[in-house]
Amino acid sequence: FGLVEKTSHLKILLPSLPLSSFSLPSLSPSSLLGIGAVASLTAYWLVTRPRPMLPPCDLQAQSVAVNGDPSCRRSALLKDDSLMEFYYDDTRTAFDMFQRGVRIAGNGPCLGFRKPGQPYQWISYAEVTEQAQVLGSGLLAKGCQPNPQQFVGIFAQNRPELACYTYSMAVVPLYDTLGLEAMVHILTLGEKMREHCSWPFIKPHINCHWFVNSTQTYHSGEQYTVILLPKYCLRLSVMQTPPQPQDLAVVCFTSGTTGNPKGAMITHGNIASNTSSVIKILEVCLHFHLLDVSISYLPLAHMFERMIQISMFCHGARVGFYQGDISLLMDDIKTLKPTFFPVVPRLLNRIYDKILGSVTSPLRRALLHYAVRRKQAELSSGVVRNNSLWDKLVFNRIQASLGGNLRFALTASAPISPTVLSFLRATLGCLIFEGYGQTECTAGCTFSMPGDWERHVGAPLPCNLICAIILYILGQSDGWLHSGDVGQWLPNGTLRIIDRKKHIFKLSQGEYIAPEKIENVYVRCVPVLQVFVHGDSLESYLIGIVVPDPEVFVSWAKDRGFVGSYEELCQNPNAVLEDMKAVGKEAGLKSFEQVKDLHLHPETFSIANGLLTPTLKSRRADIRRTFQEQISSMYSKKKMLS
Repeated sequence: FGLVEKTSHLKILLPSLPLSSFSLPSLSPSSLLGIGAVASLTAYWLVTRPRPMLPPCDLQAQSVAVNGDPSCRRSALLKDDSLMEFYYDDTRTAFDMFQRGVRIAGNGPCLGFRKPGQPYQWISYAEVTEQAQVLGSGLLAKGCQPNPQQFVGIFAQNRPELACYTYSMAVVPLYDTLGLEAMVHILTLGEKMREHCSWPFIKPHINCHWFVNSTQTYHSGEQYTVILLPKYCLRLSVMQTPPQPQDLAVVCFTSGTTGNPKGAMITHGNIASNTSSVIKILEVCLHFHLLDVSISYLPLAHMFERMIQISMFCHGARVGFYQGDISLLMDDIKTLKPTFFPVVPRLLNRIYDKILGSVTSPLRRALLHYAVRRKQAELSSGVVRNNSLWDKLVFNRIQASLGGNLRFALTASAPISPTVLSFLRATLGCLIFEGYGQTECTAGCTFSMPGDWERHVGAPLPCNLICAIILYILGQSDGWLHSGDVGQWLPNGTLRIIDRKKHIFKLSQGEYIAPEKIENVYVRCVPVLQVFVHGDSLESYLIGIVVPDPEVFVSWAKDRGFVGSYEELCQNPNAVLEDMKAVGKEAGLKSFEQVKDLHLHPETFSIANGLLTPTLKSRRADIRRTFQEQISSMYSKKKMLS
């Protein structure tokens, strides 16, 4: 009776409608077909329409002042000032995180590798567990102790058999590109170190064991012993000795932009809290799962790559190693089809340049920029997707060049231009996060929030506090880490990095210069591959060292009336200078921030020639020293002209 009464009341409230005019018999077949089509399209749109991401917190208040001090802040994701230690109850150490992946994936694929021209081959989680136990047993048999006071040096490119901590020993990863002086410096710091190598570097200056896969080119010497892994270790098996959160996990040496590398002592608790904080930030918009796969090409001696791999293992996901040749990286990516892409800014800048350089006709370039603006409009409303009309018409080949399966990417280790990030978020159709950190704070200390793509590096991770203006970072243990960076808190609680304190200098007229900010603008010029901006407190203007892009420089210069070979054009800085000034002006650089003269150098800055670190950062002091003659000449020339 209540239902009848409510229905009668509803009829009274409704206006009188000429319902007879809507009767189906009175409609023509074409009208019925049109109504059906409209209804179908409406239903399809409602089901498939893009939905904005839910942010994990209020994007206008991403961090909270600690004890009323606005310069010291914590993540807004925390309920109080207690910092995050773990996300999953069963993941308190790096070993725990791998074991969680074993339980999730079972005998599923874990580590992948390939030979040239062939598909990836996979080692299962069960096989990796067995290999780690066998290798660890071999180390114990050669005198290593199952405790965190035992250091095991690893000198190799990224290798699939070096996957997990099994016997509580502390790892000391070594860059395969380290010079002899730095290598000996690191090795001599550890009296109890054992060396696990994949090839000989040079006869070491301390006693150590060399574990290898083949004895074809390896011979024992008086100061080192070669041990063949398959023959020696497979007959050994010792029960696992899992580490505790407070145990030392890795002594990670910095890439050494100045002087000898310094070792950062990272515990298992540090690793667990850092990875857990990123998982916490992503929980509302992105979940790791079994089908995720990451490409590994950054050195495992860098904490960024190490934390990426541990995060993947924790969820039973896969890691595919590149072949070891950076020139084949894009082929490896196409073959692997990763869903996750850890990437340094220098490589993102290269991808950005490649995309713009491949679009030559004015019509195609106009279409590209229009499509980018449409996708950026979606990004501003929180929508990230790769199935829009623009993705199908304009961006499909770009996305296919990176495998076509990217869900998210993370860039860190150096500053990157917001223009490049915004452009690539639109063209790649995936989440691209930016983080900030350093080896000494495990890896990251800030992370950008989903849905907030403004010009900053995000808010503090839930595992640490940050104090600006000169950045100090506080984790679980007592004491602050002095980062050496200068930063600024923005009104929404996010952090903007100005530059390294030691990089900032003052010109003779008193203007402060942050060179990396200027370099990130200039590197967006089509003909510019690498750039180094230099200034001096005794001089009133900036100069630059530029490496032109050999793939586009000659044709680009010819279109502007400069004709010659690559080497000949490098003798004419005017071929690039005006374009750089135009890009700088468009980006809002002040007059004193613009370079007034250039030296064009035909050889790229690289790890091999000592001008880049293993993580592709510029060794500024070494670049300045290498080009001191050209720097002095540019300043002298300007003084003579004036």
